[in-house]
Amino acid sequence: MKKLMLAVALLVAGASVEAKIEYAVKPNVTVGEVKWEKSATGTWLGKDKTWYKLNTADASIWWSKDGKKWEAVKDGMWQDKDGKWLKIGDKKLWWSKDGKEWAEVPEWKWEGYDSVWNKFDKDWSLWTAKK
Repeated sequence: MKKLMLAVALLVAGASVEAKIEYAVKPNVTVGEVKWEKSATGTWLGKDKTWYKLNTADASIWWSKDGKKWEAVKDGMWQDKDGKWLKIGDKKLWWSKDGKEWAEVPEWKWEGYDSVWNKFDKDWSLWTAKK
């Protein structure tokens, strides 16, 4: 009987601690909604301080070091903050760790080198959000 009482007491105490931990974690998880704004320039920052933009007429990617002189990116790819390769194909945004196996980018969003989040909408307009 003592063992049963001890087991019940430990179970109740464990549930109480678990409930307190769950309650303590929830407020930290909900940080608030990210505020997305349509990009005025349509550009995002990539690796090596290179600026990129999308030509929506033909889905080509363009790059520039100074924001003034632009050239087409031959392979149409750029890298996000984590080093994943991104490209547009079949009217979708794709990414890859190795440039060989590709998956569609969830919600078509990625983090740029300047820690600004970027995403395309269904019309390929660029939207940005800061952390």
